Amino acid sequence: MSVVKINVLTVPAEQRETLEQRFGSRAGLVESADGFEWFELLRPLEGTDQYLVYTRWRDEESFQSWMEGPMKEAHQGGGRPAAGGSTVWSFEVVQQAGPKDG
Repeated sequence: MSVVKINVLTVPAEQRETLEQRFGSRAGLVESADGFEWFELLRPLEGTDQYLVYTRWRDEESFQSWMEGPMKEAHQGGGRPAAGGSTVWSFEVVQQAGPKDG
């Protein structure tokens, strides 16, 4: 089964727009990474200053390959970080469901 990596980014209110713009203009390298399945940037609606960067991968090896290669290249743009902190949560998909055909 797939693995999910959720990067929890603490983003001060004054940096939200910057963070979203950076993700919006990102190089797009992750989409062509071997084993990549899905990406979402989740904006908090209330009660927190934490964004969630959700990625789904075929397996742990695919994620690690991304981390050691293209991810490092994608994050070498420099500039002041928009997030004040970062934590990565890791999960294995054990069940999943999608919409039923209607």
